[in-house]
Amino acid sequence: MRILVVGTGAREHALVRALSLDPAVTELHAAPGNPGIGRLATLHAVDQLDGAQVAALATRLGADLVVVGPEAPLVAGVADAVRAAGVPVFGPSGEAARLEGSKAFAKDVMAAAGVPTAEPRLVTRPDEVEAALDAFGAPYVVKEDGLAAGKGVVVTDDRDDAVAHALACLGKEGGAVVVEEYLDGPEVSLFVLSDGTDVVPLVPAQDFKRAGDGDTGPNTGGMGAYSPLPWAPAGLVDEVVETVARPTVAEMARRGTPFAGVLYCGLALTSKGVRVVEFNARFGDPETQVVLARLATPLAGVLLAAATGRLGELAPLEWRDEAAVTVVVASEGYPGSVRSGDAITGVEAAEALPGVHVLHAGTALHQDPGGDDDDATEGAHLVSAGGRVLSVVGVGSDLAAARAAAYGGVGRIALAGSHHRGDIALAASQGS
Repeated sequence: MRILVVGTGAREHALVRALSLDPAVTELHAAPGNPGIGRLATLHAVDQLDGAQVAALATRLGADLVVVGPEAPLVAGVADAVRAAGVPVFGPSGEAARLEGSKAFAKDVMAAAGVPTAEPRLVTRPDEVEAALDAFGAPYVVKEDGLAAGKGVVVTDDRDDAVAHALACLGKEGGAVVVEEYLDGPEVSLFVLSDGTDVVPLVPAQDFKRAGDGDTGPNTGGMGAYSPLPWAPAGLVDEVVETVARPTVAEMARRGTPFAGVLYCGLALTSKGVRVVEFNARFGDPETQVVLARLATPLAGVLLAAATGRLGELAPLEWRDEAAVTVVVASEGYPGSVRSGDAITGVEAAEALPGVHVLHAGTALHQDPGGDDDDATEGAHLVSAGGRVLSVVGVGSDLAAARAAAYGGVGRIALAGSHHRGDIALAASQGS
């Protein structure tokens, strides 16, 4: 199979890495990719938001499958353009991707499908903000309606902060916010593959959204993740499939906008039962990094089955017994204004450790004929080029071993001013 992966982040690197291990894959391409992906796939300088460009590239390559990683190309309709060109594509249509592109739309679908979620209030005018906040009380949950790279949500006991975030969102063109009741309990991420009719769940993971240890600091796109979840209730996956995924996929089909791709179910295990916190229309980052590290079934055939309406023909997925932990190394200032262009060293040293692999996110190659460090490539050395720079993945016999591997890898990487959380999977590895 010839496969083209669209995107630039660690999620896409994880997908490319998993596909590179599949014997059925004969050629791997990425658009535009990143330096880490470039070690496994041929990179193409194509605008990932331009459906015509991506479709033309897929046609020129004779791709058997296109995998669209990030949310922005999906919402922009890139998958539609590729499908129109006659190439199978893993990723929902622009219309179906509204499940992520609009919080209000997702709430409407959930209401129609009878999916349990937090009670919402849609706010489109500044004079509606305070009444909506008072309807639910603290902690206040305010979500930007559109895409915000995982940073559009504020959960706070400070009413002034909640008002400020809502007004900032409303100040954008076409801005809207969803104010909703706070959901107590731990959060779980479950990816469910869909071909528009059938659904196949992957294994649950948990991510860490706050920047600092102990879930302190601002929300981020995610600072780490782990799988499995030893504390998750038995039967959780089956319950989510039957009460969340199947009804949502059926409702989308009923509306004439079938959802084919991966439905990311962000869940809260509340005192009143499982509730949906959010839907995404793509694999989550950084959860994908640990979920795919545990997948034993070759990935290409699974994604192709979802893209071509044949999920029902798949044998049950097989999973490795090992645990996986990923720790994100972020640039100075993330998730605020970040610094780029700092040298990164130690990636190869990290990957020399047993059970460790490193996935690139915000990296670039800086041409430097004098560069001779282990991570240099043909006279270029690796530098930071974004907020989340690397995902260091550790795999081990249990969560404690996986944590030790991941943090051992992080310890070998040097990036000036970088920061990472020190408590990813700590409580779960200690049985608490």
